Amino acid sequence: FFHLQKRRRAATARRQHLKSAMLQLAATEIEKEAAAKEVEKQNYLAEHCPPLSLPGSMQELQELCKKLHAKIESVDEERYDTEVKLQKTTKELEDLSQKLFDLRGKFKRPPLRRVRMSADAMLRALLGSKHKVCMDLRANLKQVKKEDTEKEKDLRDVGDWRKNIEEKSGMEGRKKMFEAGES
Repeated sequence: FFHLQKRRRAATARRQHLKSAMLQLAATEIEKEAAAKEVEKQNYLAEHCPPLSLPGSMQELQELCKKLHAKIESVDEERYDTEVKLQKTTKELEDLSQKLFDLRGKFKRPPLRRVRMSADAMLRALLGSKHKVCMDLRANLKQVKKEDTEKEKDLRDVGDWRKNIEEKSGMEGRKKMFEAGES
């Protein structure tokens, strides 16, 4: 029992040692990455943003301003071009995704609102002032007389269901049903 406890303690000690070693390695890697990013940032700034040297005369200062304005314009043009490209690719992406949904048959249908409009109002909206035909749909319906069927008569004649059950119970009721079935 005691040797198992020693092994467990040794195993946990090894795990903790490995964990701390991994954390130390990760910390040194993070520091190296941060230093590399800083160096890369300094190189980029040195390449794209030369140190500012202010000239002494007014004419040189005006030339410097013109150069800066020209650089600003070129950067704005590049930014505009990239924005246009981005909008174009976004639009293409939306079109392709819509085509994909259409091909799958799972395009989203908008919720439909119920519009209460009579046939006359609908024709008036579609045809405008040309609409002269009155669409009274109820006038075109046929009049149907309801005929009493035998089943309905039987149901009316039966009346109270308890009497019907009492009549059909026993041998006499079965005999009546049998005789009714034969004829």
